[in-house]
Amino acid sequence: MSQNVVCCIRYVIDPYKRADFETYARRWLTIIPEMGGELLGYFMPHEGTNNIALAMIGFDCLASYETYRGRLRQDAASIANFNFAQERKFILEETRTWLSAVRK
Repeated sequence: MSQNVVCCIRYVIDPYKRADFETYARRWLTIIPEMGGELLGYFMPHEGTNNIALAMIGFDCLASYETYRGRLRQDAASIANFNFAQERKFILEETRTWLSAVRK
């Protein structure tokens, strides 16, 4: 898949629950590609700010993203991972920004 748009998800996480967020992110590593997204990566805080994490997922168009979101809502593993985040409350805030690559 060639991505024309990238969804950048910015998470504010509880720094005392980093392990929970990492578990959550690792689960998406297999789920996202199965549902039709091109996962560019999940990124954990390393140095500096300890409560910001990012995910970047590529799509060929916004319509592909809408199809992907529909699949997530139907998938048992996706639902379980969303529920895990709700129960453990390690995500304090989540925002999405849509980006496109600067091309030559």
